[in-house]
Amino acid sequence: MKTPELPWPSLLVLGGTTLLMVTAEMLPTTVLTPMSIGLGVAESSTGMLVSLWAAVVVVASFPLVRLVRDRDRRTVVAGATVVLAASSALTALAPAYGVAVGARLLGAAAVGLLWATVNAHVADLVPDRHLARAVAVVLGGATLGMVLGTPLARLVADTAGWRAAFWALAALTAVAAVAVRLVVAPARTQQGTTTAAGGQAPAARGHGMAPLLAVTGLVALALVGHYGAYTYITRIAEAPAAILPGGTGSLLLVFGLASAVGVALAGRFGERTAPALTAATTATALTVAGLAIDSGAAFGVLAVAAWGVASGALPPLAQTLILRLAGPERRAFAGALIPVLFNGGIAVGAALFSALVAGAGVGAVPVPAALVVAVAAIGLALAAGRRRAARPSTPAAVPSA
Repeated sequence: MKTPELPWPSLLVLGGTTLLMVTAEMLPTTVLTPMSIGLGVAESSTGMLVSLWAAVVVVASFPLVRLVRDRDRRTVVAGATVVLAASSALTALAPAYGVAVGARLLGAAAVGLLWATVNAHVADLVPDRHLARAVAVVLGGATLGMVLGTPLARLVADTAGWRAAFWALAALTAVAAVAVRLVVAPARTQQGTTTAAGGQAPAARGHGMAPLLAVTGLVALALVGHYGAYTYITRIAEAPAAILPGGTGSLLLVFGLASAVGVALAGRFGERTAPALTAATTATALTVAGLAIDSGAAFGVLAVAAWGVASGALPPLAQTLILRLAGPERRAFAGALIPVLFNGGIAVGAALFSALVAGAGVGAVPVPAALVVAVAAIGLALAAGRRRAARPSTPAAVPSA
């Protein structure tokens, strides 16, 4: 019997877990006002729960990965998902702001470990030629967390209160932990892949630390520009949003759905990840720059949609290339590097462009943000060229077993 190209049950369960992870991260912003009233604090304090979350992910990912490096990854994912469920339940029960902060810090640490472990396990579930598709499937869940997870959580909060939204999230996350343990398959052999003849074919190796760190740094730079602009999307795109039924909410939905399209497209590039990443980064720079052009509201909506597609493709392509450059021998390190990279990009981009907005206004954001992303795109193109030049010529192919 022919085996499926991808382990769909495992990937779908892991994708569902990432949906809940993103929903957990962003939920305080979704229920900002009622949660602030319930805890007796200003809305700025509740918003800080998201910033603290990102900071903990950056700080905690590497130490936690090192702590559990000898454990079965499925056990780590299931256990961290249980901790995330407990974090949501404790937030729902929180009688005061300090308790909510502690619960959120616990959840952030769990999510840092989850991202790192899920990233590494996905790469060990599939052969290298299917890595881009597998990553796109799992990150599709994260995208749905923004498009569906947070709006549904807001609906629950409007119906039954903000604490009910956290209780619902806790229950679903607990179910996900059970599904991970029952459904997700163990990793394939990490040091080699069994051939048809029963022997061992050497596993794909990485390319050394220098290319890995170079690509990581350039992707981080691109994310600084992207998230710097995205932080102010509702202000930058006020005029385009005005022509849509539902206004800003509809525009954000357009962006989210376009991002999902970008994630799906990223999975179709197979082993052509490096040029696709360069193209997606270049397109992100161009579309962000397009937001500075005053060509009417309809053009603005199209620019936001194109930005969503380009920036949606960027994370799965970047993650695939980083895992591919790391190879099996550095997979755990790369898995931890990815959440640090993305959360660091969010934090730095938001901070830098907040300072810019304070001094020059929102209208000054698109062009500098696009320039930052464009510099990253040029660097990625040059890095890809150096890797091609350094690649040894391959002798005549050896027939496979």
